[in-house]
Amino acid sequence: MGKIGYIRVSSNEQNIHRQVEQLSHCQKVYIDKMSGQTKNRPELEKMLAYIREGDLVVVTELDRLGRNNEDLTEIMDSIKKRGATLEVLNLPQLNGIQDENLRLLLNNLIMELYKYQAESERKRIIERQQQGIRLAKEAGKYKGRKPKYTEHSENLQHAFDLLNKGASEAEAARKAGINRSTFRRYKEKYL
Repeated sequence: MGKIGYIRVSSNEQNIHRQVEQLSHCQKVYIDKMSGQTKNRPELEKMLAYIREGDLVVVTELDRLGRNNEDLTEIMDSIKKRGATLEVLNLPQLNGIQDENLRLLLNNLIMELYKYQAESERKRIIERQQQGIRLAKEAGKYKGRKPKYTEHSENLQHAFDLLNKGASEAEAARKAGINRSTFRRYKEKYL
């Protein structure tokens, strides 16, 4: 049985030292520096592929694995299917309960509550962010993200030329190296 740690922070700028210290007892630790919103995390995928029957997957907090109930359930099921067990350090330990079925029932109940809490926190973060953007817009301080292309951008002009020469919208976007839906938006804006 191996102890396999998983660490996630939302960006490269965030500090991982606290989590590293808490998982220092693990034989192997996987670290992702990206949002928990996405399931496409390379180190999470490597960790899920690596774990074996009898392994213990250790995280400091449940929201390090994911930020919504669906993703957390899928990840936890993957761990379980591989015969491994999940240990979340900030959850209460139920080692004192002798009845295995009762311990499993209580553990599942606690996990469900924490999954709900993680998803609720993510929704609150988005709500606060949207409120901040709305207030900044009202104050004239928020301009939004800078457009990727201007009307005279070389890539965009190349795509428009291809379109005028009979290329399909998809072909013009692909050859110019522009995402198809992005190209469609610019086409509607400038043509």
